[in-house]
Amino acid sequence: MSLNLEQSQLAMEAAQRKAEELDIAVCIAVLDSGGRLMSFLRMDGSNWASIWGAQGKALTAAATRCRSGQIPPTSVVMGRIAELEGGNMIYAQGAVPLIREGVLLGAIGVGGASADLDEACAEAGALALGCDS
Repeated sequence: MSLNLEQSQLAMEAAQRKAEELDIAVCIAVLDSGGRLMSFLRMDGSNWASIWGAQGKALTAAATRCRSGQIPPTSVVMGRIAELEGGNMIYAQGAVPLIREGVLLGAIGVGGASADLDEACAEAGALALGCDS
């Protein structure tokens, strides 16, 4: 089981709807299980720096199978993984892994609002795919 383009866009659109409901402008990144970008959206009015934040948080969630804000960056193992990956992982709240029936499909990361609101949008994307949250 792997994430396909249609599913990645479904998750992204659900996250966007949540952001619109919350009246925030964010960037949304959906990555496959290998941490590579499948779908991306930058809402009008979002901060350009959030482009990297959304992707970095999602990469962290995909690599660890955990919410991006739950991983301590000081962990020796995580430090080595981040180093090998190229230093693009971000250990901040706002991304969730996309896990269904125990299988990692990928991750969705959101950046541009507060940590709680970013994560709420990411959760909406995961729920749209029927993933565990």
